[in-house]
Amino acid sequence: MFDCPLYPIIDIDLCDRRGLDPRALGEAFLAGGARMIQVRQKSAGSRALLEVTRDVVALSSTHGARVILNDRADLARMAGAQGVHVGQDDLLPSAVKAIAGQHAIVGLSTHSREQVDAAVEQPVDYIAVGPVFPTRTKETGYEPGGLALVRYAATKGPPVVAIGGITLDNARQVLAAGASAVALISDLVGTDPEARIRAFLE
Repeated sequence: MFDCPLYPIIDIDLCDRRGLDPRALGEAFLAGGARMIQVRQKSAGSRALLEVTRDVVALSSTHGARVILNDRADLARMAGAQGVHVGQDDLLPSAVKAIAGQHAIVGLSTHSREQVDAAVEQPVDYIAVGPVFPTRTKETGYEPGGLALVRYAATKGPPVVAIGGITLDNARQVLAAGASAVALISDLVGTDPEARIRAFLE
């Protein structure tokens, strides 16, 4: 699933705050070499989120890349996205599959060993683990689990996506701890996102 160890996230709320076009950001991610992108937005109405997701899906199809939509299984199916990512308080993975389709990729966020253990009992295709390090992008309510949580999750079977405070300086050690990919948000949003993607992949 993660032939590319980088999983960039287009946070539309962050884009709005910084005056960025999420579609242009997605295009830069793809041009830089990303092959799986998550789209997420907590504040938008359904129509706006559907439109952006459809556009990112269309862009991704020309690169052979996949799009994962955060939370909204219904919109993911309508937009043609390949999967859905949910959190601990969102729909159960089984419900996501029922809505988005049994073929849909489903990821689940986990923040502790107990949540990792529960996640692998569900029909998930990957588990996200974090925050690994302190982060200001999203308040999770959980303390950073560090590399120890990544190592623990990596022994459980499904691919692990590590998230939270990951930068160009520490990404290598996170992958060495057993993560299949690292998810990034704010560290990619700068003057040249395409070049930043390339720098991570190198």
